[in-house]
Amino acid sequence: MTSSASGDRAAGAVTLRPATDADYAFMRFLYGSTREEELQHFPFDDAQKSAFLDQQFAAQYEHYRVHYPTCERNIIEVGGELAGRLWLDEWRDQIRLVDIALLPRWRGTGVGTSLVRNVLARGAAAGKPVTIHVEAYNPALRLYQRLGFENVDTNGVYLLMRWAPPDQAKTASY
Repeated sequence: MTSSASGDRAAGAVTLRPATDADYAFMRFLYGSTREEELQHFPFDDAQKSAFLDQQFAAQYEHYRVHYPTCERNIIEVGGELAGRLWLDEWRDQIRLVDIALLPRWRGTGVGTSLVRNVLARGAAAGKPVTIHVEAYNPALRLYQRLGFENVDTNGVYLLMRWAPPDQAKTASY
């Protein structure tokens, strides 16, 4: 998948390539970048924060491996530079956006919007809704709402959001 994005910092082709075991350290670093603001409120020193993030990322990575065994695991590159990850799982009745994360320098540049729009186009072409779990305080929540995702469920921490292709009734539940 190749995409174009707007914005000064988003210059260059946005491409996806399969993630490999060699990308583990990058993905762990990326994960840490998504938790920086949250960890400012923890009474941890740097070593404790690092150990906590190692443990949390390993748990997330294993959770995704077990619960999404057929997941497409992609590394996002912008102009050949590592920028993030996009993990998708296509099921019989939906496409699950398992995880999308960008390094801070790529957030707010249009890269994420472009990639999510590509996923929505894939869903529309397949006649399938696209779903994602997102934490209620995640800044990306506004992006998903702007692109037409609707809240369909919650477990108290995560919202299950659903986007339906224009030709599908919005009464289906997931």
